[in-house]
Amino acid sequence: MVHLSIKKTIAIIGAGPCGLSQLLAFKQAEQDQLVELVCFERQAEWGGLWQYTALTGTDSCGEPIHSSMYRQLWSNGPKEVLEYVDYTFEQHFGVSIPSYPPRAVLYDYITGRAKAGDIRKFIQFRTAVRSVDFDDNTKKFHVTIEDLTNQLTKYLTFDHVIVASGHYTIPNMPDFEGISKFPGRLLHSHDYRGADEFVNKNLLIIGSSYSAEDIAMQCYKFGARSITISYRSCPMSFRWPDRIKEVPLLQKIEGRTAYFKDGTNVDNLDCIIVCTGYRHNHSYMAENLRFRTVGNLYVPPSLYKGIFWYAEPQLAYLGMQNQLYTLNMFDIQAALVRDVFLGYVTLPDDKSQKQRQKNISEWQAREQTLSLDDHEAFSDLQTDYIRDIVSCCDQNTVPKFDLERSNAGMYRFFQDKRDNILTYRDQPFHSIFFPDKEAPISETPWIKNTDDSIEGFLQSIKTV
Repeated sequence: MVHLSIKKTIAIIGAGPCGLSQLLAFKQAEQDQLVELVCFERQAEWGGLWQYTALTGTDSCGEPIHSSMYRQLWSNGPKEVLEYVDYTFEQHFGVSIPSYPPRAVLYDYITGRAKAGDIRKFIQFRTAVRSVDFDDNTKKFHVTIEDLTNQLTKYLTFDHVIVASGHYTIPNMPDFEGISKFPGRLLHSHDYRGADEFVNKNLLIIGSSYSAEDIAMQCYKFGARSITISYRSCPMSFRWPDRIKEVPLLQKIEGRTAYFKDGTNVDNLDCIIVCTGYRHNHSYMAENLRFRTVGNLYVPPSLYKGIFWYAEPQLAYLGMQNQLYTLNMFDIQAALVRDVFLGYVTLPDDKSQKQRQKNISEWQAREQTLSLDDHEAFSDLQTDYIRDIVSCCDQNTVPKFDLERSNAGMYRFFQDKRDNILTYRDQPFHSIFFPDKEAPISETPWIKNTDDSIEGFLQSIKTV
């Protein structure tokens, strides 16, 4: 194992779940003493996407609102498949909780672990990264930051940069004939803040992935009059309740009428919610360092092991995948970054970059064979990806959990939704770490539960 005599300087961009995982990866292995860590966070608080704000557009500093969170959002996957290895939900809350918690519970859990890890001291809040470049001669990164509170610009130098700013902030907004003249409410899911404004309204939702599904179900739950979901490639094909239907892709809007690819139409629309995903946007990175892609993906191009910039492995990107696994996958990615940047694990010497590109291409070739509606196959892909990352890490410190049981949990989750889209959040899962322990259930079924507070959620737990 290599021992460093000079501290390495490392900049982490973003204090959301990925950035917090990276800080903890150094801290937990007592390796923060070998580096000078600094994390730049544009928002006033940590937690990234999991922070809720009623604001849309820009914040008080004129910066784009980062979070796409909304009121009454509940986890759309069982907590058991995302739980941190070293910090369980039961450890945090002092009691076993149901498998599908609301946003406030998840935010408290994520930030509670960060507090326990004593990593806030490494974070500079209200600090925006304006540019990142790399000097081939000195092998150093030049980073320009802006202190948004004091409106001061600083120029800093680092040995390594880790981009952990997420990719669910910049809306991907498609154009359809006539949509810009729609006289009702038109918004992207990024600016959706709750279903209460759509009670008794006729909605068109454009999209066929998790946001479209969840916003449709929430608006149904709170009393939308009708919900039409327009898909591009393939329908979600759940057993939708009355008032929800799926139709092929929107072709045009005339007044309050929408016309679809199959020749059908829907009249009297009050609102269009566009749930077509997000654009990866890292405009502050120099052109030769900038990760860019179109649409969602499971295997990011240009990133070796889905993490390291193919042409310069001193740069890492975390959480760039379209995610089935989340918090625990971020921990494992962060562990490999830590091990590589500190010299505990050596990446292949690949000056020509051919080996790294070959590895990326092999994973992408597998992804391209999968059908868009084969969720189990994508779960297998990401499970194998995590297994590969684990195998690359220092085995003494890498977080380990039962990937087979986790993947089986994903399979069951998919089937629960196919069985009943209204009740899948009421199902209890067994712990990945303690297979004999099953989560409790809530006294109130999800479809009737309108209290998404931590207190309300904990009080709703059914005791035997």
